[in-house]
Amino acid sequence: MTQPTSAVKTPPRRNDATRARNEQAILTAAERIFARHGYRGASVQAIAEAAELPKSNVLYYMGSKQALYVRLLARMMKRWNALLDDISVEDDPAEVLTAFIERKMQLSRRHPEGSRLFAAEILGGAPFLQEYLHGELREWVEGRARVFEQWAERGLMDPVNPVWLIFLIWSSTQHYADFEAQVLGITGKDALDDADTEEITAFLTRVVLKGCGVQSRQKAPPERKMPSYSVRNDA
Repeated sequence: MTQPTSAVKTPPRRNDATRARNEQAILTAAERIFARHGYRGASVQAIAEAAELPKSNVLYYMGSKQALYVRLLARMMKRWNALLDDISVEDDPAEVLTAFIERKMQLSRRHPEGSRLFAAEILGGAPFLQEYLHGELREWVEGRARVFEQWAERGLMDPVNPVWLIFLIWSSTQHYADFEAQVLGITGKDALDDADTEEITAFLTRVVLKGCGVQSRQKAPPERKMPSYSVRNDA
């Protein structure tokens, strides 16, 4: 008896699996190369070598250097924006802000190259993001800002400027990826560990919530004693 068409499971084609694997290798390599050298300093050849693929494969899968660069920026921004996409006035400000800070810190740690790539684009005047910044992202920020304003009207938080608040959370959580060399140089660490990230997250959460007049519902982990620093005067 012949099975109904709907019951037949078609195995994934080998070409689809190869394409997905190659695209992921290209995106990973390109994110690293663009973050280190910027758009102008990066080359398709360097990306191909880092991905261990022929240059022709990079162009075949991604179309062009610009298309690849824009795709990486879009991927990073989609990750960030998804964290606040579904908030509503019925939500608890403490829970929303705490989760936003925690997840942004996690993203910065998991995808530092992507964060630095975005920072480099903005520092360069955002030539590839002007339409997005003035259109989709502005609308996204305005939508979150309206929710924050409604929370303030209901007495759930202080009437702080919601746009400045979003900028503050963005910048403070991305700092540890974008300015990693500065952080590690000053703290004398080779890398931040899980305990560091947990402590930083708790600190930022406490500062932001207190600054917004929101009562935290989480107990902060004990802070570890930082080493003392001294500035040597060689003059």
